[in-house]
This record gives sequence, C-alpha cells and structure tokens, in this order.
Amino acid sequence: MTSDTKSSLPALTLGAIGVVYGDIGTSVLYAVKEVFKSGLVPFTPDNIYGILSILFWTLVVIVAVKYVVLVLRADNNGEGGLVAMLALASQAVRDRPGTRTVLMLVGIFGTALFYGDGVITPAISVLSAAEGLELASDVFHPYIIPLAFVVLFLLFVVQKRGTAGIGKAFGPIMMVWFLTLAVLGIVQIATHPEILKALNPYYAVRFALSSPWVTFVTLGAIVLAVTGAEALYADMGHFGKKPIRLAWFSIVMPSLTLNYLGQGALLLSTPEAVKNPFFMMAPPWALFPLVILATMAAVIASQALITGAFSVTRQAVQMGLLPRFNIQHTNAREAGQIYIPFVNWTLFVAIALAVGFFRSSDNLAAAYGIAVTTNMLITTILTFFVVRYSWKYPLWLCIVVTGVFFLIDFAFFASNLLKLADGGWFPLLIGAAVFALMTTWRDGRSLLNDKLREDAIDLAGFLESVFACPPARVEGTAVFLTAESGTVPNAMLHNLKHNKVLHRQNLFVSVQSHEVPWLPVEHRIAVEPLGHDCWQVTLHFGFKDEPDVPLALQGLRDCGCDMEPMSTSYFLSRDTVVPTIGQGMAPWREKLFAQMHRNASAAADFLHLPNNAVVELGSKIEI
Repeated sequence: MTSDTKSSLPALTLGAIGVVYGDIGTSVLYAVKEVFKSGLVPFTPDNIYGILSILFWTLVVIVAVKYVVLVLRADNNGEGGLVAMLALASQAVRDRPGTRTVLMLVGIFGTALFYGDGVITPAISVLSAAEGLELASDVFHPYIIPLAFVVLFLLFVVQKRGTAGIGKAFGPIMMVWFLTLAVLGIVQIATHPEILKALNPYYAVRFALSSPWVTFVTLGAIVLAVTGAEALYADMGHFGKKPIRLAWFSIVMPSLTLNYLGQGALLLSTPEAVKNPFFMMAPPWALFPLVILATMAAVIASQALITGAFSVTRQAVQMGLLPRFNIQHTNAREAGQIYIPFVNWTLFVAIALAVGFFRSSDNLAAAYGIAVTTNMLITTILTFFVVRYSWKYPLWLCIVVTGVFFLIDFAFFASNLLKLADGGWFPLLIGAAVFALMTTWRDGRSLLNDKLREDAIDLAGFLESVFACPPARVEGTAVFLTAESGTVPNAMLHNLKHNKVLHRQNLFVSVQSHEVPWLPVEHRIAVEPLGHDCWQVTLHFGFKDEPDVPLALQGLRDCGCDMEPMSTSYFLSRDTVVPTIGQGMAPWREKLFAQMHRNASAAADFLHLPNNAVVELGSKIEI
C-alpha cells in the first residue's frame, strides 16, 4: 500500500465495500431460499432459529475469524489471493521438494477452480436479481432468461473500455445496497423481535444435535452465504487489510446479519414467502426499485469476478502456468486495470451456457458451492504450511488452529459433494479443463527448456571464438532475448549465419519471474560484462510486475551501455514445437502444448518491445 493509506482510509473502505463485498453481498438473494426450498427442514420456529443461527455463526467463523482475522495476515509483500498464498507456501517448503510439488499441484487446481466460480457467480447473481420480477406478475416469467442474457452481454461488452469510470460508482451503489439490506431486515425484525434469539449459538448446536443428517445436507445451501469470502484475501493488494476489516465489521456484516434475521422473521409469520423471502420482505411499491438495485449489485458482484479473472490470468502467465495472452491496458495510470479479450469472451460463452443450461437460480445453486468450498479447503491447507514453515509457529498450535478450520471447510465440502450430480460437476469440469491446460503448459515449457539446454552452446566460449576472427560490425545495439542465461540464443546463430554481421553493442537478455508479487527497481536488473561491448543481462519481475523490457534496460546506462532507441533492434527466436513419441508427456498433451505454444500471444507484445524494432527468427524444436 502507498504511504497515503491512512489519509484515504474512508475512500479505501468505501472502495472495499464496492469491490470486495459485491459477491458476498448478493448472497442474500438466494441463500435462505435454498436452505428451505428442499422441504428437508420443517417450518417450525425452532428450526428457523436453528438455521438462522447456523448461518450467522458460519459468517462469524468462516468470514470474520478465518479470513478477516487470520488469512489476511498471510500477505505476500502486500498482495493476497490464492496465487499469492501458493507462492508463500511453496517458498516456505522450498527445502522439501516433494511437499513443494504436491502444494504446487493443489494450488494450481485451486487457481483453476477460480474460473469455475467466475462462471457461476455472474450467472446466479444476475438470474436471482431478474427473478424478482416474477413476484410482481407472472407475465415477466418468459423474459427472465432473455433479460439475464442482455445484462450479461452488455457487462462483457463494456469490459474493453475499462472499469475506471463505472468503478467509481461501485462503492456508493453497494453502500446503498447494504443500507437497504439493513432497513429491510430491521422492518421485519420489528414485527418478530424474537428472531434475535438466533444469534445465540445454542440454537445452532441444538438443531445440529437433533437433526445431524438434515444439518449436514443443508450445509450445502448455507455455504452460499459465504461465497465471495475468497475475495477478501484476493483484493488485499488493492485496498489493504485495515479498510477490508473496517468495511466488514462496520457495514457489511451488520447489514447481512440484519437482512438474514429479517428473512427469518418473515418466514415465522409467512411460510409461503419461502419461494423468494428476500424480495417478499419489500412492500409492493418498492419491488421494482429493489429489483433494479439488486441487478446493479449483481452486476457489480460479477464485475469483481471478471476483473479478478483478468488479474489471476496475468499472474498465472507470469508464473509460467499459462501461455501469453493479448493483454490490453485500459488505464494509462493504473497498471492493474487490464482487459484480456480471450478470457473475457470465453467467460461470457461459459456463463451464457450456464444460464441456458440451468435456467434458474435454484438450479444454479446446485452447481454453486463445490468450487467455493474446495478453494476454502485449499486455502486452509496452504495456510498451515505458511503458518508452520514461514511464520515458525509451534506444530501443535498450527494443527489446532488450521485443523478446526479444516474440519469446518471439509464438512461444507462434503455436503456439497451431494450436489455433484445435480450440477456440481459443472464448475469442477471447468476447473479440471483449466487445470489440464495449466499443468500441460507448465510441463511442456519444462520439456522445451530441457531440450534447449541439451542443444545449448556456452555463450562465453562462443563469443571468444567469434571475436578470434570477428565478423563485420554495424552500428547500433542488438538485444537477443533468451530463455536460458549463459547460452547462445538461436536468433544470434541465425543472424550470424545469414547476415554475417554483429552489432556494435550486444545484450543477451533473459527474463525471470519470481514467486513474489513485486520486485523493487533496484533488484530488477543484473548485469555481467562479457567484453567486446557485450553484456549478459538478467531481468527480474514479480508475478504482478509489468514485464517491460525496454524500460528495465534503461538501467544499463550506469554500466556504460547507452542504448539509443532508434538504433536498437530486438532479436527473438520464434520456435515451432514438434510433438514426437518418446519420454515426454502423453501424446495428446504434447499436441495440446504445441497448439498452445503456436497460438500464444507474441513475446514482443508481452515484453512491450517496440513493433518497428523486432526481428523474429524461427526454428523447429522436437519434444
């Protein structure tokens, strides 16, 4: 965070309300409805108290204690999220290769599941908001799904314009939303104040002991109240811990609690309100304004997931888990505001398929939860390794603290497995597909680098032989990009073979990404003089840094290498991967990797190289 965090605390808190809590803030649209709609829980006052008590204490234990108090402490240089937690955990066990490999696979699967969550959240949020129209008149029923499609399509169309303008309205709109939740709840609580007894954990415990199987099954619906909890951690780098915590305890949690209690109070007097208790809390004159406000809140919740998908994708690219994509910056002053066309429209197609296939928020709720609970479970596992091996806490304390959360998360996860056949397979299918892509890309890159190392020529020895009988030298600077430091780039070999010239200055540049979000400028560049106006240069970037090679190379001026932009050329090797039968990956994975490698965005764009100064020389490599 910047140094002006304290002075801008109110603004940061308002921003956190708008961005961080959009998802969890729209859970009131469907959580209570899904608990009671199955008919497993009879409509008795004691049962309503029990369910509301479980729901409230789920908010307390999972969101307030686990995420807001504990997990927010695990920051990776100020950054949060599953990718940051994965980097922390893998660093903590770097001297345990086997454990590190397993954690990497678990973390990659959790990251892949984020995309499954990113598909379900916009679909269920927008559908739930639109379904409020059905309470006004059945005439709206045929238009619910078309309306959801239109809202979602417009949402994805505007992504290329950036979120700076609409983002300024997120905070105020969500503040109005949470205040509306509180008011709706208070009005209903006033008619049945006895619902406040649900705040007593006694009712949760009594319900669980009297109906253990029913309690276990309903956990699959109760978890819908805490979807979006991962956003608390993921958005830490944008707002900081203090604003996120302040927003939760001062505005979000009280508003959600009042609204859930209000829905419980309504059900005490009007059991038929179970078909949509949230919208039926409102008086008839307020229904249409509430539907509009709920739709806006759902759009904001969806926007947060879409923006998160862009950020996670860029981080995954930096960590070598995905190929390069065409990344467009939508704000010249904010590096974090990006737009990735492929991710944007792939998400839209998947969400449209989800809406068209499931056709209602009730059906989508069956698909929701399993990705969320799996990610919560993975976060708890990774937290144990951070607390134990990075923070060096005693083993017994680590087991006790994370063990409690593991049991709770596992109970929610196991309950959601019951919904696997009813739709839980959908986000898992998406997660499995992305996991296959990520691991194939990672393993394929490893095979490719191994092959390059096998055929590599030592750079120092090669230059010594070249300058023993030097070729003609031309003015200017040649920058040779190479994946492996200390080896001769293929592009240089081709240049010498075909052009038989060498530039006056030659830089052999390799780019390395690290498992930290940011690296300070003073640690960005490492230089080794090779003589004859040649330098070996290694550029270091964190997984949230912008890999701008020309900008980073400006730091060479202190080393006696003055690069003139107009006379600098960048040479890249454009390798074509050829799958072969051998000891590499399975044939289908090698073919998939070759296709991904072929369709990856150009390295020149990813590294911000000037288009009019790039020379690409190709070669074929068998893996």
